[in-house]
Amino acid sequence: MDSTPTKEIPNIDLTNDELEETEVFSGLEMSASSDIDVPSNLIDQVIGQEHAVEVIRKAAVQSRHVMMIGTPGTGKSMLAKAMAELLPKEELQDILVYPNPEDNNNPIIRTVPAGRGKQIVNAHKVEARKKIQMRSTLVMLLIIGIIGYAIITYQWLMGIVAAAFVFIALKYSMPREEAMVPKLLISHDTNTMAPFIDGTGSHAGALLGDVRHDPFQSGGLETPSHDRVEGGAIHRAHGGVLFIDEINTLTPHSQQNLLTALQEGTFPITGQSERSSGAMVRTEPVPCRFVMIAAGNLDAIQGMHPALRSRIRGYGYEVYMRETMEDTPENRKKFLRFIAQEVKNDGKIPHFDRAAMLEVLREARRRSNRKGHLTLKLRDMGGLIRVAGDLARQEGAEFTTAKHVLAAKSASRSIEDQISDEYIRRSRDYDITVVEGTRVGRVNGLAVMGSDSGSVLPVMAEVTPSLGAAGTVIATGMLKDIAKESITNVSALIKKFTGKDIKNMDVHVQFIGTYGGVEGDSASVTVATAVISAIENIPVRQDVAMTGSLSVRGDVLPIGGVTYKIEAAAKAGIKKVIIPRSNLEDVLIEDRYRAMIEVVPVDHIEEVLQNALVPENREGFLSKLRKLAVNPPGIFDPNVGRSVV
Repeated sequence: MDSTPTKEIPNIDLTNDELEETEVFSGLEMSASSDIDVPSNLIDQVIGQEHAVEVIRKAAVQSRHVMMIGTPGTGKSMLAKAMAELLPKEELQDILVYPNPEDNNNPIIRTVPAGRGKQIVNAHKVEARKKIQMRSTLVMLLIIGIIGYAIITYQWLMGIVAAAFVFIALKYSMPREEAMVPKLLISHDTNTMAPFIDGTGSHAGALLGDVRHDPFQSGGLETPSHDRVEGGAIHRAHGGVLFIDEINTLTPHSQQNLLTALQEGTFPITGQSERSSGAMVRTEPVPCRFVMIAAGNLDAIQGMHPALRSRIRGYGYEVYMRETMEDTPENRKKFLRFIAQEVKNDGKIPHFDRAAMLEVLREARRRSNRKGHLTLKLRDMGGLIRVAGDLARQEGAEFTTAKHVLAAKSASRSIEDQISDEYIRRSRDYDITVVEGTRVGRVNGLAVMGSDSGSVLPVMAEVTPSLGAAGTVIATGMLKDIAKESITNVSALIKKFTGKDIKNMDVHVQFIGTYGGVEGDSASVTVATAVISAIENIPVRQDVAMTGSLSVRGDVLPIGGVTYKIEAAAKAGIKKVIIPRSNLEDVLIEDRYRAMIEVVPVDHIEEVLQNALVPENREGFLSKLRKLAVNPPGIFDPNVGRSVV
């Protein structure tokens, strides 16, 4: 072993997620989260998104549009609501719809200062009631006169017929006063802030306005056209903020109309569906000057109308939401404030004591999946806080303690984590996951399910003589683009280690149990080990699992989700996990797994092979490893025509 070119593996301490209480609470006089002051303004409650907060403040002053792209739960909707608080409210307007005497299908739009709309409508209603009452009185007097004359002249039958005829004639010939009362389309209170309208997932009518269907189109029973007009989200957001999450889910037609509304500041209301009045009714242009905040994941950019995105970029800002923030004393204090905010906003759970807050901070570190950082997926963290608080309230505890937080971590596991556990149990029953002994061409890889769960991913390889002019690498298991490319890159290392040209052989690689497909290159190390084992007929230790990307030079490169992958290996009964050395500080596994697993960090493929393969001829195997490590990665020197260290 002394002659092996690989680096000696140090004893890895997996306690790098420890947080000292004195370190976190230094300078803070508090015994629980109830002692932390929570800002009253939403914009001051946002943590970890300083750049986005600055943009929102500027956009509110200048009435600019904003597009926020990032992972769900990072605070996009909260920032949109905060912007509504910052907008001036003195410019708000009420919007009224009046009947058009000249064209019943073209209602008239009028705007008045906020609060005046209700007064105007009420005044019209009072006036209409007076006219109706006066008309009813006149009709009654006329009928009484006719009946009285009939009594005097003894013409009873003729009197009754005349009275009925006059009543019906006057009822249908005189104008309907209530039909002339305007409709209050959009109303605002003078004491409220600028409106915040969430138009996420709205269909065309809800977003752009609609005209209700009228089953009675004639006979004096029809509803006036102006009374059937309904404002859309773009009109209700007039003077405020229109927030649309997952904007790429809107139809191209709706996005095009939304662009028109942004450009013109007005948009007429007409029927948007087969159940509405269609194009028969179309109002005058309705004001809809609003600040739009569009949000979504990275794929939202591809589904957006190019002109709509151009409009936002040209007259506003684009912001990428951060997923983590640095684990500094200042940011830890902000995270403690977040815990207090969640407890206060929920209003039904007890406050957290110091030990509980410390445990939440540990979990924030672990979920960041990145060394020296805290997660900013605060919706998920808020869920953990609420579950822990529910457990404390169920017990009748005065404060939420660390015990409740630890129990909540188990109770609030994601669906992917539960599926992973069930898959591990079933795979052990049917020998899909093998954690003992050795096998040729079989390696336990590791993968991530969802965003917070790992799973064991067995990979098998077999080599057969090529039947064609050239050998091929055949991979199965629903591999996607990046995964396929990583398989292709492995062939260079196979040639270097084995000294064999794969043109004379077909290499078959199978990913076991990948029903949802495989993406990414984190299985490159696993594939290379399985193929080399198959070619050289060298058994692989089954109590070892591995993960890591692989360069064509044999460097083991960092990957994501290393903590969840190690925990999945521990749950499966695997004793040793090989990971990229650059991911070592990202390892923040829970206490219960530390004694169950050994973590081995590596830099190069020969270190992986040394730890995973069990050759019969140990010396010959080590000799090949030395040859593999003779030419470490270097930089191409044009003077000598090759790479140099």
